[in-house]
Amino acid sequence: MYTGIVQAVRPVSAVTPYPGGNTYRIGFTDRLLEDLQLGASVSIEGVCLSVTGIDGDGVTFDAMDATLDRTNLGDIAGRGVVNVERSAKPNEENGGHDIAGHIATTAEIVEIVTDAPQSFIRFRVAADWSRYIFPRGFLAVNGCSLTVADKEAGGEAGDVFRINLIPDTVERTTFSLYRPGDRLNLEVDHQTMVMVDTIEQTMGALLPRLLAEHLSKD
Repeated sequence: MYTGIVQAVRPVSAVTPYPGGNTYRIGFTDRLLEDLQLGASVSIEGVCLSVTGIDGDGVTFDAMDATLDRTNLGDIAGRGVVNVERSAKPNEENGGHDIAGHIATTAEIVEIVTDAPQSFIRFRVAADWSRYIFPRGFLAVNGCSLTVADKEAGGEAGDVFRINLIPDTVERTTFSLYRPGDRLNLEVDHQTMVMVDTIEQTMGALLPRLLAEHLSKD
């Protein structure tokens, strides 16, 4: 479990493809290396990955093709750095929200401004997932806990959402390296997913019965 508070932006020193996936070697700081063990879960650009090797300050992770298809990890070599967060400890303060590191989908950036006091990102989300995203709701974007500012109806291509970025967030994350057309990793709030699905299933089962009862009275 993670909090969505990015602890460091770290360099990707090597990306090694193998049949079925990629191995990533990422340089860790002494703080990130503290008590790190093989098999530990670490959030890399919002994706929960397991440590497969530790060699000095270099830590390796494997991402299978299924993970590469669902996330933007296949694109990170071009940026050269990633957001990193170690898994949260029970007694630590959670300044963001509970995040599992299980990416729901990727979103295409429509517009991004990261060099102004009022920085923001606008991105398009397919309809299957946009129904779980609401203004003022939590959203994990590349592993960063953020609040959705606005929603624009986008038609069949999907809805467009806007998140605002304070200067500190821009400085401490990889967002400044992204451009329109790039993909972002999104993890929607699990409780929101359950609530929306429950309401949709309940209404889907209830409405036909109510309609049938109404017609029978007529």
